[in-house]
Amino acid sequence: MTKERVCIIGSGNWGSAVGKIIGENVIKHPDLFEPNVRQWVFEEQFKGEKLTTLINRLNENPKYLPGIKLPSNIIAEPSIKEASRDASVIVFVLPHQFVRGVCEEMKDCIAPNAKAISLIKGLEIKPEGVTLFSEEISRKLGINVAALSGANIADEVALERFCESTIGSRSEEDGQLFFKLFNTHYFKINVIRDYVGVELCGALKNVVAVGAGISDGLGYGSNTKAAIIRLGLMEMRKFGQTFFGTVEDTTFFESCGVADLITTCSGGRNRKVAEAFVKTKKPIDVLEKELLNGQKLQGTLTAHEVHQFLSARGMTKDFALFETVYRIVYENAPVESIVRDI
Repeated sequence: MTKERVCIIGSGNWGSAVGKIIGENVIKHPDLFEPNVRQWVFEEQFKGEKLTTLINRLNENPKYLPGIKLPSNIIAEPSIKEASRDASVIVFVLPHQFVRGVCEEMKDCIAPNAKAISLIKGLEIKPEGVTLFSEEISRKLGINVAALSGANIADEVALERFCESTIGSRSEEDGQLFFKLFNTHYFKINVIRDYVGVELCGALKNVVAVGAGISDGLGYGSNTKAAIIRLGLMEMRKFGQTFFGTVEDTTFFESCGVADLITTCSGGRNRKVAEAFVKTKKPIDVLEKELLNGQKLQGTLTAHEVHQFLSARGMTKDFALFETVYRIVYENAPVESIVRDI
């Protein structure tokens, strides 16, 4: 049997934590996977050296996941073409704005029987419609693409603190392969068919987390945050079932749904920046640079896109929380409207 050649596209905080899991799991399943995993790393200088050189020498990503040892079979590669050459399993874990360019560059390099999984938490929402990144990757590369999302703060996963995650896969066979690639004693995977619901939850929860952060910045306490989380979950469900008829109710009770929503509203970057936005009154883009070590905030961007999408359909009033977050961030609505207008 031909063994699967695994390639990881992306190497930030989450990409590095995932690399640790994958590097260990391919060794656990030598009948299924080749032992070496190439990881595409956007080449940059860190403390006077190339980041790929440091990762390969230290078996650690000192910029995005310092202090965590990576398996020695994870090989950092600055060329997308070389990283993806003949890869039959591709793991996408990079900011969504780079997806199209990366797919274009790698499309002639991957194995003809390749399959992929997207760990990208985001959607492209335009007034004319919503694009799932799994479907965009699938279109660009002509392959099946699953999705993984869950209550997974990268640093905690890297420290092997127990959590769960959800894989949505149309193909049962691919789902079982990805289960073996990701499941560990501390990273428990459940595979479902509803890949659309998995991705929708992963994007929309960031908008709710901005609302939770605004509440925290105002010092409103646990009861208020619980109400925002509940109302947010209801709007996520309503958005999925209104615009994607196939989204299943049960998906919202998976790790990708309510669990991810709770953890993001408790400890994620969207909550953190929104709290600082209220306390410091600095613009979001300034706080992003100050607090996120070069990483991007998804919640405010998604709030803007959701607003445009709903406006085009005359439905903003049907999603009061999403709309209130948008108005606070982009239209200088009073921050207190996070409870007054929902």
